[in-house]
Amino acid sequence: MPGLHSRPAPLDQADGLRRLFAHARVRFVPVASNPHVAFGGVLLERLCAAFAEHGKHVLVVDAAERSPLHAEMATLELNECVETLSHQVSYLAARTLPIKFVDTHGSTASFLQVLADAAPHADVVLVHAPAPDLCRMFAKSEARPLVMADDRPQSVTHAYAAMKLMTQRAGLIVHDLLLSAAPTSPRAERIAMQLATCADDFLGAVLRDWVHIDPATDAQEPPTPSLRRWARDTLQPHFGAPIDIISSTYGAHTNASTMN
Repeated sequence: MPGLHSRPAPLDQADGLRRLFAHARVRFVPVASNPHVAFGGVLLERLCAAFAEHGKHVLVVDAAERSPLHAEMATLELNECVETLSHQVSYLAARTLPIKFVDTHGSTASFLQVLADAAPHADVVLVHAPAPDLCRMFAKSEARPLVMADDRPQSVTHAYAAMKLMTQRAGLIVHDLLLSAAPTSPRAERIAMQLATCADDFLGAVLRDWVHIDPATDAQEPPTPSLRRWARDTLQPHFGAPIDIISSTYGAHTNASTMN
């Protein structure tokens, strides 16, 4: 039919997001939740501290399996539900909230725009959610998900399953690992290497970087060198870094089985 081949090719989700937003850049970091990880809240605190060292304000969107349910008014006045925890950290209880923004294609990418509008002061948004939710939000984008695990087999199996789902369903093939374990753990490095090998051999995916966190470390201590490196790298605008979302409403910011 005339004109059929003159239509522009469909835009991928990431391109569509960039067209929806304009002016203020926000870095979204998808963090795959893991209900089998002890001290998951401590790990999120460490991430916030690492970004805070760069002068970034962090919004934690907590939509994990065991997080608090979202407030009833969240779909109408989301900005009223964002809690300020400190000068550099805000928090949003968001369990079951992302699916409220699903479209007819199964995407919840519009939730990211709503978040940017609700927290215009945020420079970094940590989206802490189960892998299926992250698939719907970040499918076929340049996001680099961060998976969480500790040195127990059940948590490692869950982390691998999350990588598999995000790779196969959403085309997110580059991942990072945040591993919670004591400094003396004999399994920590081996777990990271096993996950990297399995991702490469069975998924065609890449575990690009991993960070070892001791959950018993005092919260007031500075981030470890490896966490500092990861945060610095995550803020860089190169391929594989999490999506840059651009807000249209606000002006520019200043600133395979259980592994043994």
